[in-house]
Amino acid sequence: MKRLRILILLSLILTGGLVSAFARADATAPDPSVFFRIRVVDDQTSRGVPLVELRTTNCVSFWTDSNGLVAFYEPGLMGRDVFFSISSHGYETPKDGFGMKGKVLHPESGKSAEIRLKRLNIAERLYRITGGGIYRDSLLLGEKVPLKEPLLNGQVFGQDSVQPVLYKDKIYWFWGDTNRPSYPLGNFHTTGGWSALPGHGGLDPAGGVDIRYFTESPDGFVKAMCPFEGNGVLVWIDGLLTLPDESGQTRLVTHYTSLKSMANILEHGLAVWNDEKEIFEKKAQFDLKKRWQCPQSHPIRLTTDGTDYYYFQMPFHTIRMRADWTAMLDQSAYEAFTPLAPGTRYEKGKSRVERDSEGRAVWGWKRDTEPITTIQEKELLDAGLLRPDETRFLPKDVENGQIVRMHTGTVQWNDYRKKWILIAVEYDGKPSFLGEMWYSEADSPQGPWTWTRRIVMHDKYSFYNPVHHTFYDQAGGRVIYFEGTYTTTFSSREEFQTPRYDYNQMMYRLDLSDPRLAPPVAKGTETSPKTETDDSKK
Repeated sequence: MKRLRILILLSLILTGGLVSAFARADATAPDPSVFFRIRVVDDQTSRGVPLVELRTTNCVSFWTDSNGLVAFYEPGLMGRDVFFSISSHGYETPKDGFGMKGKVLHPESGKSAEIRLKRLNIAERLYRITGGGIYRDSLLLGEKVPLKEPLLNGQVFGQDSVQPVLYKDKIYWFWGDTNRPSYPLGNFHTTGGWSALPGHGGLDPAGGVDIRYFTESPDGFVKAMCPFEGNGVLVWIDGLLTLPDESGQTRLVTHYTSLKSMANILEHGLAVWNDEKEIFEKKAQFDLKKRWQCPQSHPIRLTTDGTDYYYFQMPFHTIRMRADWTAMLDQSAYEAFTPLAPGTRYEKGKSRVERDSEGRAVWGWKRDTEPITTIQEKELLDAGLLRPDETRFLPKDVENGQIVRMHTGTVQWNDYRKKWILIAVEYDGKPSFLGEMWYSEADSPQGPWTWTRRIVMHDKYSFYNPVHHTFYDQAGGRVIYFEGTYTTTFSSREEFQTPRYDYNQMMYRLDLSDPRLAPPVAKGTETSPKTETDDSKK
C-alpha cells in the first residue's frame, strides 16, 4: 500500500498536477486517471465557467470549480450514458425535443467531455475568491492552478462583503463575518489579508487573487481585525482611507460599527491600523445620533474647486469630507449632497425639499442635512415632492424604461468611457431581490444618472455589496473587474445553499466596449435640476 501511494504521488508530480499548496494535501488523493473530466466553458471566451450545476436524474449534483471543472467518478454510472441537467446563473442551456435542459455524457475514467454554455450576462463570471475548495476538482484532475492556497486558505469557509484599499504598495482586503470548518460560529470582528499588485508579484486579475490572510495560532484561522474590548457581538468596518496624521505619517483609517445584533447598534467611530500588531485600534467614538456623518462604503479622493475631498458612496457620491485629519475627526465637517432643506431630516411623505426662487429643487452640498438614498428619492418622487426632471440617482432600464433603485455599489471615473461609471446591485429586483447587477454612466458623479443596463442576473439568489476594483482595470479602462457576495441571505432560496460557493466572494470581468453597453439614443434635452456644486470632471 505504501509503495502504491508513492507511485501515485510520483505520477502526479510528473504530470505537472502538483502545486506547492497541493503538496500539503492528503498524499493518498485519488489518481487523476480515475476521474471523468467534465469542463464547462463560456461559448464567447472558451474559458471555464465556475458555479455551474450538473445534476443527474436521481438528483445528485456536481458543481464546477473556478476552472469550470468537475472531477466525476460515481460508482454505477461509469461506462454508461448519463443525462445531466445543466444550470447556472446568467447562462443558458439549449432544450431538447422534450424541453429538457442538459446533455447526455458517457463517463469513463481517464476521458473527458466539454460543455459549451451560452452566456446571457454581459459580464463574465471568472472565479471564486474566498472559501474552501476553490480549485478542488482541478487538483483532483491533476490540473495546475494559480493560487498558493487553492483548497483552504486561512481556515476560511465563507466571508461576507469585502472592503479593499491600496496601502503601502499592496492591496489590503477586509471582510465581515467569516465562517470556519471547526464550528458553526466563526470570526465576527472583521477579518483581513493582503495581496500583491499585478506586475509587482501579484496575479493577473483574470487568473485570481492570491490572498495572504492575517491569521493566529494554533489552528491558523483568520484573526480578529477589530478586537475591541467591551464591544458587541459584531464589529464591521467600511470607509477605508489613508491620510497623514498629526505627525505627518500616512495612516490607514476605517469607520467601525459595533453591533449587538443587526437591529441594535451600540457604537460607531474611527479606528487606525497598527502596522506592527496588524489590527485596528480605536481612534474616536462618534455620536450615534449622527450615523451618516462618517466615512462610509468605498471612498474615492477628488479635488473639487481647489479643495481635496474624500467622497463616500451609497452607492452614489452623496457624502463628503475634506481630506484632512482634523476634518475627518469632526462629525460636523461632513456634508451631504441632498435636495432636502438645510438642517432637515428625511421623513417619508413629509420631507421638505429646498427650492429656489423659480421653484426648482436645489441639490447641493449641505451640512447638518441628511443625504437621501435612492429608495428615499423614489419615495419623494412618488409623493410629488420631486418632479421626474429633478431626480438625480434614479436611472431607467434601457430595456423597459422602468426606474431601477440601486442599493449598494461603486461609482468610479473610467478613462476608456470618459465617464463616471456605476456598478451596483438593485434593491427589490427580479428574479432576485438583491442579486441583479447593473451598469450605468454619467458626466458627473452627482448625475443625473438617466439610464442603466443589467449586466449580471441571478435566479432568486443574492449577490450584494459589489465593488469595482479600479486597481485591476486593464486596456486603458476598457476591461474592468468587480466582485460581490454570493449568498442566499435576503433571497427566497435560503433553504438551499450552493455547496462551497455560498457566502463567498465571486469575481466578474466586464468589457466596456461591448455594444450592449452603448448609451441609449437621446430623445431630447431635459431640464436638469439646479445644483450648487457639480463635480463634472475627475
